[in-house]
Amino acid sequence: MANTKSARKAVRKIARRTAINKSRRSAMRTSVRKVEEALAAKDAQAAAEALRGAEPLIARAAQKGVIHRNAAARKISRLAKRVNALAG
Repeated sequence: MANTKSARKAVRKIARRTAINKSRRSAMRTSVRKVEEALAAKDAQAAAEALRGAEPLIARAAQKGVIHRNAAARKISRLAKRVNALAG
């Protein structure tokens, strides 16, 4: 248990940041799932549109430190490759 005033404040800040990170991660995963579902349905139009929505969320998650920037780049790249293969 936190004993000092600064440690108690740190606990509050960590809890707040954790909630924000959890929200960002959830939104990112939901957007990725929408792309995956469109790909599974072989709907190129919907997949491209879902990717346009997912890409900034993935990039923002990396920028805010929720996921590693290389992991974000890899996710975006792999999704884009699959969407392009479906469209082309």
